[in-house]
Amino acid sequence: MPDSVRQLDPRRWKALIFIALAQLMVVLDATIVNIALPSAQADLGISDGNRQWVITAYALAFGGLLLFGGRIADLWGRKRTFVVGLLGFAAASALGGAAANSAMLLGSRALQGAFGALLAPAALSLLAVTFTEAKERAKAFGIYGAIAGGGGAVGLILGGFLTEYMDWRWTFFVNIPFAVIAAAGAYFVIREPEGTRNRSSLDIPGVVLSTLGLVSLVYGFTRAESDGWSAGLTIALFIAAAVLLAAFALVESKVKSPLLPLRVVTERNRGGVYMSLGLAIIAMFGLFLFLTYYLQIVKGYSPVETGFAFLPMIAGMIIGSTQIGARLMNRVPPRLLMAPGFLVAATGMLLLTQLEVDTSYAGLILPAQLLLGLGMGTAFMPAMSLSTHGVQPRDAGVASAMVNTSQQVGGAIGTALLNTIAASATTAYATSHAAGAKSVRALQLQSMVHGYSTAIWWAVGILALAAAIAFTLINTRGQGGALVAGSGGGEGAAEDDVTVPVLAH
Repeated sequence: MPDSVRQLDPRRWKALIFIALAQLMVVLDATIVNIALPSAQADLGISDGNRQWVITAYALAFGGLLLFGGRIADLWGRKRTFVVGLLGFAAASALGGAAANSAMLLGSRALQGAFGALLAPAALSLLAVTFTEAKERAKAFGIYGAIAGGGGAVGLILGGFLTEYMDWRWTFFVNIPFAVIAAAGAYFVIREPEGTRNRSSLDIPGVVLSTLGLVSLVYGFTRAESDGWSAGLTIALFIAAAVLLAAFALVESKVKSPLLPLRVVTERNRGGVYMSLGLAIIAMFGLFLFLTYYLQIVKGYSPVETGFAFLPMIAGMIIGSTQIGARLMNRVPPRLLMAPGFLVAATGMLLLTQLEVDTSYAGLILPAQLLLGLGMGTAFMPAMSLSTHGVQPRDAGVASAMVNTSQQVGGAIGTALLNTIAASATTAYATSHAAGAKSVRALQLQSMVHGYSTAIWWAVGILALAAAIAFTLINTRGQGGALVAGSGGGEGAAEDDVTVPVLAH
């Protein structure tokens, strides 16, 4: 039914409260654990080589299953998928809070990611089909987007308070009231419009191949740290990933209802967005991990102080996206926002290569974070808009999900890859400088900082490559085609334009 004659749901603004609450929980959870990680690692005896899996398990399950979650919401119903996702997320959080060992913690994080992959696309689709009038729709997505950006800051600060004054386990338990309230509200308030489901069949081979391929890829990066890049298992995992993902591409080109239609990713502009954004997230995710450990272990910051220390980056992202990216998006070609944005972020990263044990926060880390935030925020807005530029209405949802997938998988690879580089550099430095060290503690700290700065140099190069890809591949002059599938019922509405990102810092 067209928007003009479809009756507006009188409870739509109440529905937004519960959808936004669920979004806040997902975004908050992605950052809150970063602050708690050093405490959890010490408590459960997690090795340095495995610590990134606390972040990676969540990001990989989320990213690997996001397309599948979106398809399930289309087939099974968005409201039902949303409620199940929330309750599953609450149960997984309870398991994480009660973790007695590293296996329980990592398993709970993977479960959180899996249920998040059900929850996130269902929430976006509910928002899209609930708010169909243009002005209301813009306002609703604006509120949702503000929560996506600001939720990261809330997570960093709340994570610090809970870790310092209560226990790291509360960074998991805090999700339970969020999820229960959002699920109850959704069940009683949200009404899914009739005729907006997609009745096509589920691409099971595509789900299996894409998930296994991504798991093999990230696990390959992780094994490289302990076994080496040339070890048999490492090489076997990379080969398996290549074979599985190639098989996935082949299957998607043959099946009637593909999980990811290849026309979505092969178009030049969208391909440029997915590649450049994925690379930028690889650089950013590793940095979050390094700065958390640097501030707490090297500088001796408390968890609360660490949370507040990250705020300049979050503030920079919000300013870059709302005051620069959003204002210039319709006046400047996207590549002239994205490429300079990534280069500004690379400049901030370049400053951080100068980290020393006694580096001043105000003199180096603060300006570097502001540059990183401003650059990423400026590049982020046109990337989100361009991600559905010119797609057919039936592909708008999967195009948006693909951006989120590139973010999540980029985060998983970034954490694994940069952690591996840092650990290798730390070990090499400690070995070569052991003879002349004044004290074991001083050598440990200097080795750690050397490892971080070495990995950050790689992040600078990755951001520069992202800028080059954005400038070279993205050639559209405007964003006029960005808002496709903005209206309509039936199958087209089932995959409405949902370009607001699910951020996971």
